[in-house]
Amino acid sequence: MWKKEDAKSPGVPEISTAPVKPSVSSNAPSSSSPAFASMLPVSPRADACISQGIKIKGEVTGSEDLFVDGQVDGKLSLTNGILTIGPNGTVHADVNAREVIVRGKIDGKVSGYEKVQLWSTAQVNGEVQTERLAIEDGALLRGKVEAGKVPRKGGEAKAAAAGKPADSISLNSGTAAD
Repeated sequence: MWKKEDAKSPGVPEISTAPVKPSVSSNAPSSSSPAFASMLPVSPRADACISQGIKIKGEVTGSEDLFVDGQVDGKLSLTNGILTIGPNGTVHADVNAREVIVRGKIDGKVSGYEKVQLWSTAQVNGEVQTERLAIEDGALLRGKVEAGKVPRKGGEAKAAAAGKPADSISLNSGTAAD
């Protein structure tokens, strides 16, 4: 009598020819949802991580994204990166980055060239300088805030903004001889 097991060759895996469709659950959290992102131990965008339990004293510089969930004392400077301070992160430093996202604590000057975001768990003591500032309900911010584009001063800056060359501006000195 013929059995299905007899048809298989020993050591050769059986391959199914039926197409396989990926199953997606409609209630599964997506990696782009804020609720799911808050469950992650690190930022989904961060290239590097200073995890909880790590303490750094000194200067941290770079141009990539950084997630800090530990403690940093000193200076943090990311020229073209996004700095994310996690919910367990504590930073006693001056911070410079393209974008700063705060979910933990910062004591010091915070400079986010493009944007600074303070989540509901954020605690910031110090000066904040940025072009755009977002503060969630519940965040704590104590200090000086400078937000918005910095206006340029002088005739050359006005000409550059108008698209004219700087040498096309006529300036009067204001003396009677002119």
